[in-house]
Amino acid sequence: MSTDTTPQRVCFRLRVKPEMLDEYIERHSPVWPEMLEEIAASGRRNYSIFHVGGGELVGFYETDDDAASQAYLAASEVAARWEESMAPFFVALDGRADQNSEQFPEVFHLESQLAAARG
Repeated sequence: MSTDTTPQRVCFRLRVKPEMLDEYIERHSPVWPEMLEEIAASGRRNYSIFHVGGGELVGFYETDDDAASQAYLAASEVAARWEESMAPFFVALDGRADQNSEQFPEVFHLESQLAAARG
């Protein structure tokens, strides 16, 4: 785990086949309990996925060490089964969604800047 006490905030994008969006949403209502436990055990928290239209999804989570979280899920039998069951939903994705989503750099975080401004 990282020795930095600042959590990493990770934003990612995935694309679901629009004709499969309703089923994708249904599969997340709820996610398998054992998969929820694996996500938490990987160190991810404050995890959300949003549909922004046309099958495009944007997700966000916080973690203390994203590389360790990725490695944990990559080795998880439960996560492998979940990702295999979800693979048919995704457009132009090479490999597992939990390992290959498009990630974006953070450019602004209110709390960080407030803390710095307040000294």
